[in-house]
Amino acid sequence: MANNKIIIFDTTLRDGEQSPGMSMNLEEKLLVAEALDAMGVDVIEAGFAQASNGDFESVHEIAKRIKNSVVCSLARAKTVDIERAAEALKPARQSRIHTFISTSDIHLKYQFKLSKEEVLVIIADTVKLARKYTDNVEWSAMDATRSDKEYLCRAVETAIKAGATTVNIPDTVGYATPQDYGQLIKHLVDNVPNIDKAVISTHCQNDLGLATANSLMAIQNGARQIECTINGIGERAGNTALEEVVMAIKTRQDLFKFDCNIDTTHITRISRLVQSITGAMVQVNKAIVGANAFAHESGIHQDGMLKNASTYEIMTPESVGLTKSSLVLGKHSGRHAFRDRLKDLGIDIGDNALEDAFSRFKDLADKKKEIYDEDILTLLDTESRREDLIQLESLHITCGTVGPQTAMLALRVDGEVRRVTIEGNGPVDATFNGLHALVPHNAKLLLYQVSAITQGTDAQAEVTVRLETPEGQIINGVGSSIDTVVASAQAYITALCKMQRLQTRVSVLPQPPK
Repeated sequence: MANNKIIIFDTTLRDGEQSPGMSMNLEEKLLVAEALDAMGVDVIEAGFAQASNGDFESVHEIAKRIKNSVVCSLARAKTVDIERAAEALKPARQSRIHTFISTSDIHLKYQFKLSKEEVLVIIADTVKLARKYTDNVEWSAMDATRSDKEYLCRAVETAIKAGATTVNIPDTVGYATPQDYGQLIKHLVDNVPNIDKAVISTHCQNDLGLATANSLMAIQNGARQIECTINGIGERAGNTALEEVVMAIKTRQDLFKFDCNIDTTHITRISRLVQSITGAMVQVNKAIVGANAFAHESGIHQDGMLKNASTYEIMTPESVGLTKSSLVLGKHSGRHAFRDRLKDLGIDIGDNALEDAFSRFKDLADKKKEIYDEDILTLLDTESRREDLIQLESLHITCGTVGPQTAMLALRVDGEVRRVTIEGNGPVDATFNGLHALVPHNAKLLLYQVSAITQGTDAQAEVTVRLETPEGQIINGVGSSIDTVVASAQAYITALCKMQRLQTRVSVLPQPPK
């Protein structure tokens, strides 16, 4: 590996997915994993195989599918975790086991109740065990930034001696600032005798809003791997955002003289994919992927942009997968123009899929005068997650200032058409009451969220619905339509389909070893 190569380690499917309300089912994880692989991510942390049967299945299936990236599973410093990770990773073309234990005094005293010497023995034993299954082993010092520096050096040296090829120095609680995090990485470089035999990795939480800055400071001081997530999702305030560190490296080559494999033109689409799956929409002013990231309203800014875009844009919209054309297609556009537009957006689909997508495009174009790139991306992403068990046949709403608000709803459920007319406190409530009546369930509605995909009164609405089952499982559903109530119904139906499929699959999952 060249000294200026930065390894991008994406943990959207592990650390990102474990944050409240952002769980994904197997099909969704496969979509994200394949998108990460196509984007050029070096390492995909697919899950925590020992955490549950579902996590094991996800890691195993992702390991089968991924062609280029290294597939990684997290494992505690325990024999059962490491063996379970190794089993899940068996189909992978390239695999990594990522094992961890804390090194801070506060964690060892109150959480692990272990002495420092005992931890060193555990590090050596578990890293050696992981090396029996793969020659690509990562070891992490949980809560590294609150650890005694000299003890951290001993722990890192022990892990490398036992066979770790990557040593991760996490800012687990988001405590570090760029200055002290950079100094910590430099201290390890200067004081661990065998540090040249491993890659130093960063994993920064964003509790103080410094995750991206900390990661960039780390690579300037010797780190060569950045652990991150799409849109910065993750526990508490989230993780280092992949799109931020990658675009910082590529935009500021005067400061960050490094290379990475990421094809940045995939950024916008994968950001939207993760948003629609998790229901975690980014704020409009979010760096790189927010709706306003390339918008200019100030008169001074607009004047400069009209004269030369570089006056106020430090990167081009095209570099992250956006296009400058606003109106891209209309109802009179043909298949050839539609295929060319997909090609411009970096989308390559087969003839049968093209026919299906074109048919849905024409349906949308009959209802919506102007079709934007975002409309097309949403149309394709939503269709890729469509479930057929429950289908919306028809929906008619009566609403307004004079009640009652009523929904006349027809669903096709497993081939059978069911109908209901029902009231509610508004059109969406009436629709959801109807869905509950036609498909009875015990899940609780946790979130109902509406956002506009494009501008204008005929913009497509994207609706996210989040349900919680009595067992505590969180399920997200997303729907889009130029009719907000129809989008709401589709989102709820998608969630119901996922819930039914999840309940069906639980009984046939592989069981953990005794």
